[in-house]
Amino acid sequence: MSYKPTYKAANTIAATIEEHFVKLHKNAIAQGEIDLATQPDQKNIEAIIDVAFWSSLRKEEGHSPRISIAFLPPEQTSKPLRFAKKLSLNANNLTKIAPGIERSGIHLGVWEEDGELYIWGTTLNIPNFCFVVDVSEPGLIVIKHRRIYGIGKFTNVAVLKGEQIRIVDDRSCNNRDCPPILQALLDLTVLASWNDPINILIQFSVSMRAHGRGGALLIVPKGDVKWEESIIHPIQYLVEPPFCGLSNLAKQNGNQSEIFSQGAVRREVEHLAGLTAVDGATIINEEFELIAFGAKIGRAKGKPTVEQIAFSEPIVGGEDTILYPGQLGGTRHFSVAQFVNDQPQSIGLVASQDGHFTIFSYSKKQNMVMAHRIETLLL
Repeated sequence: MSYKPTYKAANTIAATIEEHFVKLHKNAIAQGEIDLATQPDQKNIEAIIDVAFWSSLRKEEGHSPRISIAFLPPEQTSKPLRFAKKLSLNANNLTKIAPGIERSGIHLGVWEEDGELYIWGTTLNIPNFCFVVDVSEPGLIVIKHRRIYGIGKFTNVAVLKGEQIRIVDDRSCNNRDCPPILQALLDLTVLASWNDPINILIQFSVSMRAHGRGGALLIVPKGDVKWEESIIHPIQYLVEPPFCGLSNLAKQNGNQSEIFSQGAVRREVEHLAGLTAVDGATIINEEFELIAFGAKIGRAKGKPTVEQIAFSEPIVGGEDTILYPGQLGGTRHFSVAQFVNDQPQSIGLVASQDGHFTIFSYSKKQNMVMAHRIETLLL
């Protein structure tokens, strides 16, 4: 290969990424899985990450590129859009083509021929475990792959921000009380359909983070009214009866009708997730019925003030630490931590304006509130 990568982080992480995909394929083959993408080797991993990084720092007509690069030949996808003339994989070509492929779900197809990487076209469909490099913003590169059954958000493997390397630790839940959404994001849970409850919650998290205004979501048990003890009354935006648009979709068998497709779920998720931008907390039950938004959290009568929480991040080196709630964030983080401390059967999600995203849940093992910071998995 004549191309010489110069992005140091690409060189540092390439062998680790290759090892990750070798392990994925080995386990999948042992389980009888088929339709697996070709494994990327260290050389191509480094080169693709390198070109993606340098293209992310360029601009085309004042806009930074946002690109999803998938490593596969056109024969491994269905109905590909193929260019009559292959393009060399370089930062200039990526920057030029980026405006036409920046929408969600479109991948730029890249493959190797005679030792050189080239761009062959675009595709909307990629095989299981396909190696994908996503240019999210200037200097921010996300390495991910398609889930084994293609349902739900892609699984993130690592995030590079300049020279900072954050490798996802898929074993981080082994010795912790992890909420189901975190297990699913680590690809430890099979998502059955687009209206799978955990997949909906992941989409909710992505949407909350995307609006950029910050927000809080409280998920309370169905039929349990104890949570009201931790909310200041009256609730300004109480919904009566609870709104069931998303809940109805979640209860349907997605195989029976096209109406319960990915698009229908996404529209309802966007509808409700937008309400989290309103000051206060949005409250839904575990069946996704909207109960209220803009609710003010208060400490329940007779409950102690939460003084410590266990903090973790599912990345290599992200060991548990004990923090005071004020060390994690502002009023929103503290109030949600207090709510989960008072209502341990509930879960709280907090999106910060700076892009951080935290799940609050109660750990029976540690007998305290845990804060799982997961933005690395949501990019």
